[in-house]
Amino acid sequence: MDELPSIQQLENFILYGKYRNFTAAAKAANITQSAFSFQMKKMEELVGVQLITRSNRGSDLTEAGEQFLQQVTAVMQELEQSLYDLRSRHSETVTVTVGTMLSLGDVLMNRHLAYFQKYHREIVLSVYNLEARQLLEELSQDRVDIISTFYLPQMDITGYEKVLVCKDELVYYAPRLDISGTRVTAKEAASQPLAQYSPQYLMNLYLEQYFAGQTSTALQVQAWFSTPYAIMQYCQQNRIGAVLPRRFLQAMGVVHGWYELDPQIQVPCYLLYKRQNPKYAQIQIFIEYIRTTYHLDPDSLT
Repeated sequence: MDELPSIQQLENFILYGKYRNFTAAAKAANITQSAFSFQMKKMEELVGVQLITRSNRGSDLTEAGEQFLQQVTAVMQELEQSLYDLRSRHSETVTVTVGTMLSLGDVLMNRHLAYFQKYHREIVLSVYNLEARQLLEELSQDRVDIISTFYLPQMDITGYEKVLVCKDELVYYAPRLDISGTRVTAKEAASQPLAQYSPQYLMNLYLEQYFAGQTSTALQVQAWFSTPYAIMQYCQQNRIGAVLPRRFLQAMGVVHGWYELDPQIQVPCYLLYKRQNPKYAQIQIFIEYIRTTYHLDPDSLT
């Protein structure tokens, strides 16, 4: 029998098919570009067909390469599903890895963890808190099974299964500032010192764009933080304001010191996952629980 390509070669070929670039694919595979190129060349020798064209202008799949990519992807997915099914039959629990946004906080996820520990002992939820860009990267690389994230205009979520959980309202939180009424305009909020998310966060960019579109007043950002917990605590100790999710503040038991923004900010919150994930059945159990928790209409499961 002729020698067959290795699993690693096939996985890396799928990575190449995703990026169509040796440098990017090698980085995703966590090996050097020369090692990656050698693997692809060796695989072409084994199958006896040129799969990738190479020139000074770059590289791409040949027609045969495109066809082989589709077949290999289907085979690898079937293999992963078979291995997962085998392991599941000989294991009492299945771990579903969930990623949540740092800018939303994990206080709500703790409630979900407690529920699954009590009512779904066959499923173990493992939770990671990451920034939006990192969440999408982890999901694309199959390092998490499902993510809970705000949808911000800078995010590309095409190609993923998605469930609209809710539309979170962002409010102005300033418990130590003297503010009358229940609403604050964007201009009023911008005129006060502001605690903001870390500069590299998409949420930080989103809020900067919101204020820029509503007022010419320059933001007076005095502190940057990586979590809403840190922002909330800083506002409780200093005469400063911040924009935080109302759902987060309510979950933390905060009933005073926050104000509706004018104009209002509502950000959709989605669950994103891949349909071809071998844990699809367990993911659906989690989604059904979330759907019931937030009283979602089945039509939102799109």
